[in-house]
Amino acid sequence: MSFHIGTQNAGIVNNVGRDQHLTGGQQGVLVVTPEVRQALQTLRSTVASAPLDGDQNREAHRQLDEIDAVVGSAAPEPERVARPLEKLTRLLVAVGPIAAAVGPLSTLAGWLGQLGAGVVRLLPGLG
Repeated sequence: MSFHIGTQNAGIVNNVGRDQHLTGGQQGVLVVTPEVRQALQTLRSTVASAPLDGDQNREAHRQLDEIDAVVGSAAPEPERVARPLEKLTRLLVAVGPIAAAVGPLSTLAGWLGQLGAGVVRLLPGLG
């Protein structure tokens, strides 16, 4: 018997067919890929050209700055990105067409793995 497991994004992934016993715990390293950094840069450009009023623009940049601070840290914690990414996504969806933002938002949500599922559900055509 064989099976296929699609893409998985996590610090540690255990696909076990039978019992698994761990001694000494598990450790994983979260790597911020160049695609994640590029997605954030693209998202900044998209937000800069979006039809946002003053308050919306400030809020969008506040969320972007929060995401950027986490992604740029020595030990990024995805759980600290999930909430500001979802807030930013909700703001962009509420403003109107976000076609240019879907790609980078999807990349960032994918990097978060299960933590990004809420963002993916908000994106038109993906959720």
